Parts: sequence; structure tokens; C-alpha cells
Amino acid sequence: MTAFADPLAFALLAVVLGLMVGSFLNVVIHRLPLMMEREWHAQCADLRGEPAAASDVLTLAAPRSRCPQCGHPIGALENIPILSYLFLRGRCRGCGAAISPRYPLVEALTALLFGFAAWKLGPGVAAGGAMLFLAAAIALTFIDFDTQLLPDDITLPLLWAGLLFNLFGVYTDLQSAVIGAMAGYLALWAVYWAFKLITGKEGMGYGDFKLLAAIGAWLGWQMLPLTILLSSFVGAAVGIVLIVLARHGRNVPMPFGPYLAAAGVIALFWGRGLNQAYLGLM
Repeated sequence: MTAFADPLAFALLAVVLGLMVGSFLNVVIHRLPLMMEREWHAQCADLRGEPAAASDVLTLAAPRSRCPQCGHPIGALENIPILSYLFLRGRCRGCGAAISPRYPLVEALTALLFGFAAWKLGPGVAAGGAMLFLAAAIALTFIDFDTQLLPDDITLPLLWAGLLFNLFGVYTDLQSAVIGAMAGYLALWAVYWAFKLITGKEGMGYGDFKLLAAIGAWLGWQMLPLTILLSSFVGAAVGIVLIVLARHGRNVPMPFGPYLAAAGVIALFWGRGLNQAYLGLM
């Protein structure tokens, strides 16, 4: 029996893969907003007819990871997911500065979700696609928390990937996926403009439209009402907790993308059952 035929072995392999992907997602979460900011500054300079400011090369692959405090290069043995953080006791080997616990958190979260996807969906294309969806959702969640941005570099490929998978009916039929992409975008676009016309303020960003469109492309239009409802519940619950703990003022804007992403993950695994239960109550 091969590892892919054994559900437990497949899930364990997915956990190991999740640890490695989670380590890469930490790089994406940290560097992609910085790369976007540099690109915007370069575009603004070009519009003004000025030369772009000189800066070091920054991509997802280069330069090598290093401590932001002392510049100590992170060696291979210091970059083992979770284990290196525990071995170093959450401190930089070079200067002793604290390492954010977010790094092992992202790695552990990715590993757990990958393992769950492998266990629930079993070996096959559906599990592989789910892991791609989960990786994108995790990256978008933490980037949005940090910057209130949902990069097109993630949301748009995620949308097209959903349509590609459903070209072969992996999660839903292609017609439902295409309608889901359109309806997902237009639903939040309409909410955005209604809120802006009534209050004169922007209630969300265009990245939220694209993320819901991507979720619709993966799961079909039938999952959109559930996704919006779940994201509202999750967002309200988290917001109340933050306000009660006095960590977030009532007038401070909160990113909506993380709650959409969380709702999309719930819908990916349990959406059909929740829809059927809701329709049964009706």
C-alpha cells in the first residue's frame, strides 16, 4: 500500500508539506506588501518624470532571510518550521531579539489545515486544490490584518485557479463557478456603493470584491450567501471581543478579508452540509 492510498499516511505527508508551505507563506506575508509599496513608489516617480529611488533587490526569493534587528543571516538549521523557533527559544541567534510567534503560528496553522484537507478529501485533485486555496487564504488573512490590503497577485490567480479546477467539475460545475465569480464581485461592489452613497465613506476595499469572487469561482454561487453570512458572524464576534478587551477602538477600521477567508474555508469543508441544514429549517 502506497502512502497516497493510506489516508493516515497521506494526511501526515500533507502536514509535512503544510509546514514547508507555511514557512514560505511567512515570506510572502512579510515581503509581498513591501514589494508592492516599492512598485507604487516607482510608478509615482515615473509619472512625475523622476528616476526611481535606488534600492536593494527584493523578491520572494532574494535576498536571503535575515534578522530585521541585527541583519544576522538565517541559516538552514535556523529555518526548520516550528522546531527552530523552539530550539532558539523564540530569540535571534545573533542578537537575542525576540522572534515573532506569528512565524510558528502560520506554519502550524498551514500544517493543520493541509492535514485536515488531506484527511477529509482523501488523495486526489480535490485535496491538492484545497491546499492551494488554504495557502492563499492564510496569506491573504495575515496580509490584510497587517496592511488592510488584499493583493491582486494572490486574489486574481486564486480566482482563475478556481475556474480552472471547476472546468473539470472538481468542486462544482463550471456554470456555477462562473456565475459565482461574477455574483461574488457584484454583491460586495453593490454593498460598497450603497454604503458610500448613504454615509459618504468607504466600507471596504476592492480586494474584498475580488476575494469573494474567487470564493465563488471555487465553490459556486450557491455558497455565496452562506459565505457572506458566516463572514459577518465571524467578523462581528472578533470585533466585539477586541472592543471588550480594549484592543480596538470602535472607530478604527477593521479588515474584512480575514473573515471572508475564514468563511470560505468553512464553506469549502462544510458548506454543502450547512446549506442543506439551513434549507431543512426553512
